[in-house]
Amino acid sequence: MKSSRMIYSALLCGLLLWYFPTQAADSTAVFTIHDFMEQIAWRHPVARQAEQLSEQARQEILMARGAFDPVLAAKYYKKELGGKNYFTLWDNVLKVPLWIGELKAGYERNSGVNVNGENITPRDGLSYVGISVPLAQGLLMDERRATLALARQAQELAEADRVKTINKLLLEAAKAYWDWAYAYQRRALLEQGFQLAQVRLQAVKERVRQGDLAAIDSVEAQMEVQNRQALLFQARTESQNAALLVSNFLWGENNTPLELPEGVKPSLLGTEPEPLTDGELAFFLGNARDRHPEVAKLQVKVRQLEVERRFSQNKLLPKLNLEYNLIGAGSSMSRSWLEERYASDNYKLGASFSFPLFLRQERGKLQVTRLKLNATRLELQQTTRETQNLVQAAYNERLMLEDQITLQEQIIVSNEFLRNGEQQRFESGESSLFLVNTREMNLLTQQIKLYELKSKYGKAKYYLQWAAGNLGSDMAGISMR
Repeated sequence: MKSSRMIYSALLCGLLLWYFPTQAADSTAVFTIHDFMEQIAWRHPVARQAEQLSEQARQEILMARGAFDPVLAAKYYKKELGGKNYFTLWDNVLKVPLWIGELKAGYERNSGVNVNGENITPRDGLSYVGISVPLAQGLLMDERRATLALARQAQELAEADRVKTINKLLLEAAKAYWDWAYAYQRRALLEQGFQLAQVRLQAVKERVRQGDLAAIDSVEAQMEVQNRQALLFQARTESQNAALLVSNFLWGENNTPLELPEGVKPSLLGTEPEPLTDGELAFFLGNARDRHPEVAKLQVKVRQLEVERRFSQNKLLPKLNLEYNLIGAGSSMSRSWLEERYASDNYKLGASFSFPLFLRQERGKLQVTRLKLNATRLELQQTTRETQNLVQAAYNERLMLEDQITLQEQIIVSNEFLRNGEQQRFESGESSLFLVNTREMNLLTQQIKLYELKSKYGKAKYYLQWAAGNLGSDMAGISMR
C-alpha cells in the first residue's frame, strides 16, 4: 500500500510541475497582435482601398483647379459661292481665368462682302487684350471658387472616411485576435487537464489493484477523464474556428489570401494591466472631440455648407459685369499702346446687367442651405457628446477589467492552495477523489476565466482607441497603450 502511494505521488508531482511550469521552453512560433496589425495595415484589401480615398480626393481637387486653367481657342469659317467670297472669319484667343474675372488676348481677321458690320476688321486683322470683371454677383464668390473650396473640404472628408474605415477594420481584427488567443489558451489548459486526469486514472487503478482504494474510485476517475475529454473536443473546435476568423484578415502580395500556419500561437503580450494616467484620458477625450472621424466628417460638412451658403447668398446680388479690351490693327497695338491717348482711342468697352425681380429661386436655395447648416451643427454637437461619453465608458470598462484581472489572479492562488491541500488529504486517506477532481476543475475554471478576462482587456485597449477615433491614425507603427 505504501509503495503504491509513493508511485502515485511521484507521478502526480511530476505532472503538476509540467502542468504549472514556472519556466518552459517552447519552440512554437508566436504571432503577436502587433505583427498581426502591421500585416493588416500593409496587405489587407480594405486598408489598401481606404488609402485610395485620399488619392481620389486629390484628383477631385485637380479637377476643380481645371476651371482656372488657361484656354487657347481658335475658329475659322469660310463661305464661298460661285467664286464669290461671302465671308471669311478667323478668330484666335487665349483666355486666362483669374481668381476674380478673366484675362484674354487674341487676334481676329474677318473679310468678305457679307461680314456683319460690327465684325469687320482691318486688312491686317485686329489684335486685342482685355479683362472681364464681375462687380456684383461673382465678385466675392463664384461657381469656380465654390467648387474648388468644396473639393478641398472633400479631401478632409475622404481622410475622415479613411480613418473611419481603418478604425473599424482594426477593431474587428483585434476582436478576432483576442478571441483566438482566449480559445487557444483555453484549449491548452483543457489538454493539460485531460492529460492530468488520464495520469490520475492510471494511478487510481494501480491503487485499486493494490487494495488502497475502492473500485468505485476508478469509475470516478474514468468519468472525470470523459468529462474533460468532451470539454477538450469542444475547445479544439472553437480554437480552430477562431484561427480561421483570424485568417480572414491575412493577405499576401497580389491580394493572395493567407492561412495561419500550423504551429503558430497567439501571444498574450499586451494583456497585462496598464493603468492610464489622467493626462492620457484627457488626450483620448480631446481626440474624440476634435479628430474622431465621425466628428471630423460633420465638421467638414459644416464647412462645406458654409461655402454653399456664401455662394447662395452671393446669388442674391445682381449680375453686373464690366469688360474692357485694348485693340489695335494687326500688330500696331504692340507698337503703339504706350502712346498718349492710345488706350482711350482704341478700345472696346462693354457692360451687362441682369437681376431677377422676385429672387424666389435664390432666396429658397439660401434658406434650404441655412436649414441644412443648422441641422448639421446640431448633429455635430450631439455626435461630439456621444463620442466623448463613449470614450469615458470604454475607459471605465478598461479600469474594471484591470481590477478584475488582479482579483482573478488572487483567486487562482487561493484555488491552487485548496487544490494542493485537498490532494494531500486524499493521499493521506482523509479525502475523496470526487473532492480532488472538484478542486482541480475549480482551479481550471478560474484559470480559463483569467484568460477570458485578459482577452477582454486586450479588446478593451483597442476599443478605447477606436472610441477615441485614434486606432487607425498611425498605420506605420501600431502601438496599443
